[in-house]
Amino acid sequence: MKLGFIGAGNMASAIIGGIIKKGIYTPREIICSTPVEAERKMAEESFGVNTTADNKTVVKEARIIFIAVKPQVIPIVAEEIKGCDLENKLIISIVAGKSIEWYENAFGRQLKLVRAMPNTPALVGEGMSAASPSSLVTEEELDQAVAILSAFGRTEVVPEKLMEAVVSVSGSSPAYIFILIEAMADGAVRLGMPRAQAYEFAAQAVYGSAKMVLETGKHPAELKDMVCSPGGTTIEAVRVLEECGFRSSIIEAMEACADVSRRL
Repeated sequence: MKLGFIGAGNMASAIIGGIIKKGIYTPREIICSTPVEAERKMAEESFGVNTTADNKTVVKEARIIFIAVKPQVIPIVAEEIKGCDLENKLIISIVAGKSIEWYENAFGRQLKLVRAMPNTPALVGEGMSAASPSSLVTEEELDQAVAILSAFGRTEVVPEKLMEAVVSVSGSSPAYIFILIEAMADGAVRLGMPRAQAYEFAAQAVYGSAKMVLETGKHPAELKDMVCSPGGTTIEAVRVLEECGFRSSIIEAMEACADVSRRL
């Protein structure tokens, strides 16, 4: 097998689905492990990949190994597989809060490790991922990791010191946007719009606005100014948002998010 996954939850499933859809690897070239029988069955039925309950089997059989478990589980996984032969194996970790140094301390040696942070829009092929390589990762291996991560969205290589910023601006931020969409829909419902229609209008407005930022290359402030006519409705709404601390609340939330990530 060329690619292995330790963990078969939602994010691992999103990555596997993207990889197969893009034709980077075939289902027969992928193996994933999980102690949960229902997750193994779902992976087999949904993607046709090989599955096992044994993490060591994944390490033995795969050349590139994704570690996709919860932060509280990774110490157990590390203890289980640290004695395995990892020479010439590339590890890609999407475990929140666990640094390259943490892995090297846990395994007792340097590793070919790429620390990555995707986000949940990966589930619909619109993820945003960051990747930070350890010193042993070659340029070719980093390119391989980026290609895999890009199978379900966009990927940027960043220095590891920025990972807390990545967590707060990308990893956790879908939750902020979902709250924004919900609040916008609530406001529309209050003004008489049916709820289902309100969610569609709000979600499409957010999606279209994000696409404008990415595709026009214009500064968000410039795009905002384009909507704000003198004495108009939009500038009045912006005034109220500023009065209520809209920007500040987002910045403070991101700082709190980063603080928790540092403590994981």
